[in-house]
Amino acid sequence: MNEHLGYDKYERSSESNYRNGTKTKRVRSKYGEFDIDVPQDRQSTFEPKVVQKRQKDISAIDDKIISMYAKGMTTRQISDTIRDIYGFEISEGMISDITDKLLQTLKLSIQLLMKRQG
Repeated sequence: MNEHLGYDKYERSSESNYRNGTKTKRVRSKYGEFDIDVPQDRQSTFEPKVVQKRQKDISAIDDKIISMYAKGMTTRQISDTIRDIYGFEISEGMISDITDKLLQTLKLSIQLLMKRQG
């Protein structure tokens, strides 16, 4: 939003377009649904880059979360990184839900594989 409007949050500007809060948007991923807050501008000219307008599926971000988790990052570090890179909040609880579902899937896959070999 800073780049789009040409000034930082809380900075005064003579521009006719300005921030207009956020809009909650429900998105789905491989591991469930959750809400994100998308910034808005008064003239509705802002085009989000990560989760675009009318986009409802963000499965690619799930893959990024799994990758960061596999590299040993904590849920807090992952949450902070997602906020810094993508500009929206994903709670540590949501990250835990995503990684827990992956771990359950891996556990079931390993059990099936062991039964086939056994």
